[in-house]
Amino acid sequence: MIPVAAGVRIWIATGHTDMRKGMQGLALLVQEGLGRDPFAGDVFVFRGRAGSLIKALWHDGIGLSLYAKRLDRGRFVWPATVDGVVALSAAQMSYLLEAIDWRNPQYLAAAERRIGKKCSEQPKKVAANR
Repeated sequence: MIPVAAGVRIWIATGHTDMRKGMQGLALLVQEGLGRDPFAGDVFVFRGRAGSLIKALWHDGIGLSLYAKRLDRGRFVWPATVDGVVALSAAQMSYLLEAIDWRNPQYLAAAERRIGKKCSEQPKKVAANR
């Protein structure tokens, strides 16, 4: 996960983006296409046409960083709107990176129960091995 501070805003660019673009191309897209400053410290997330690759652009105050994640199977959940940006919370960004449907509260609750169950079982196994 990107070590984002609590006050950082996270934006996902709706629609699909040409994933051949690198850091400069995505920064230009943020500036001209979304009308935002790519160097303001916000995180901008883009998804490719196939839906299995996302890229995140973030300026941390020192330099511009480009993060990428590709799923082996499945697709990242993305809003249905065509143009613009959608703001996300840090928790929603975390769900997005794990390919969990962050838009549906019922699915989200089920995913949290699954994650909670796995987390509670893991320390018992570690303690038993010692």
